[in-house]
Amino acid sequence: MKAVTWHGKRDVRVDTVPDPKIEYPTDAIVRITTTGICGSDLHLYEVLGPFLEEGDILGHEPMGIVEEVGRGVTAVRPGQRVVIPFNISCGTCFMCEQGLQSQCETTQVRDQGMGAALFGYTKLYGQVPGGQAEYLRVPFGNTLPITVPDGPPDERFVYLSDVLPTAWQAVEYAGIPPEGSVVVLGLGAIGDMSARIARHRGAGQVIGVDLVPERLARARLHGVEALDLREHENDLAEVIRGMTSGRGPDAVIDAVGMEAHGSPGAKIAQQVAGALPDPLAATLMQRAGVDRLNALYLAIDIVRRGGTISVIGVYGGMTDPLPMLTIFDKQIQLRMGQANVKRWVDDILPLLTDADPLGAEGFATHTLPLSKAPEAYEMFQKKTDGAVKILLKP
Repeated sequence: MKAVTWHGKRDVRVDTVPDPKIEYPTDAIVRITTTGICGSDLHLYEVLGPFLEEGDILGHEPMGIVEEVGRGVTAVRPGQRVVIPFNISCGTCFMCEQGLQSQCETTQVRDQGMGAALFGYTKLYGQVPGGQAEYLRVPFGNTLPITVPDGPPDERFVYLSDVLPTAWQAVEYAGIPPEGSVVVLGLGAIGDMSARIARHRGAGQVIGVDLVPERLARARLHGVEALDLREHENDLAEVIRGMTSGRGPDAVIDAVGMEAHGSPGAKIAQQVAGALPDPLAATLMQRAGVDRLNALYLAIDIVRRGGTISVIGVYGGMTDPLPMLTIFDKQIQLRMGQANVKRWVDDILPLLTDADPLGAEGFATHTLPLSKAPEAYEMFQKKTDGAVKILLKP
């Protein structure tokens, strides 16, 4: 089969690799019909190379048609249409029963000290072959796949794999009061969808911050008060406080993560890590502060006293410095974590109807064949041609 594989920093290729096979009675083989490129895939493209091996299959946002099932699978059958969550969870352990599928005790990557395994995402998360491919082996066939109806296009459902539940959890964790205010830092795919969900769930004021003109324009079309970071480099916090009764928003969603604009020291640390041999670079990233924390510092500054910060952007450093005195003094609630995909599916599925209130069907800015994956990654990384969300079609 054809699959998108990692070969080094900014070097992904479409290779011919062996087809996946049933390995356990509860496995299913899914023929992928649509798969997304996630913003966190760009971390693999850029800074997380030390945790990858040449030839690793990327991707964690797939959906498709069940082709084959193991003898122990009864919940899905060949021919059914399914979406595959990015976190690999058994659905039956203590953590899964708490709705914490990202911490699944069956698939925790204990030798790395990490939570549940992920499709297509480094040694830290199990080095499991990903879904930017023609076929995918899916474990836990009775509990992991999300069955979706025939009829509507893939673009209506594919975001159940990551974007929709990640954004839903970001808003849930933000705890925005009815008619309250929220600032979304970063209007890429997750930030954009978080803003849409916040408005849908009753936020009275949604303010978005980014510096990419196409992202700002796109957010404004959905009722977001979008601020251009380039115009407010030195006064953004004061501008936002002025928009929120002088005290700051009730909640802030950090949808940026480790690659925040305006963090030169950590950018240098990431560049240094990228220049080291893989074992040394991995040690640096696991034991040092290499994140660009400007977005998180901004969130701490602007959120009102007693407010909540929801961190959904990915961070990777182990000793990143935080202003704990300020966090404590302002009585800030801080919530974060990988999205627990299956936990939110029942809330989201009713919204993927003909009414499509979240605009899922038109959410992608680009749809390309799988063979164009290298060009798609480059476009996404450079933010050219208005790229916010790219789907690949095997």
